[in-house]
Amino acid sequence: MTTMRESTNRGAAKAKTPAAAPKPGRGAVKTVAKSRRSAATRSAAVDSHSLRALIAAEAYFLAERRGFVAGHELEDWVTAERVVESRLQS
Repeated sequence: MTTMRESTNRGAAKAKTPAAAPKPGRGAVKTVAKSRRSAATRSAAVDSHSLRALIAAEAYFLAERRGFVAGHELEDWVTAERVVESRLQS
């Protein structure tokens, strides 16, 4: 018989910082490239995981254009959120 373990920290949420976003993989880069080309992709509803991947990829590209200079991670993330939302709405 299998028993389930209960968490002692029920309801405790771990804080996630946008600046700690992982480097996007090939899937995220392809997703961004496809979203730029396909109007159907932009207008379709996007689940939260895909939305985060799109934002992470865009933030990575912003940082790359700046030469990965430290100290602008949050600015890149917020800018990337605006860019992705804009693309999805248009």
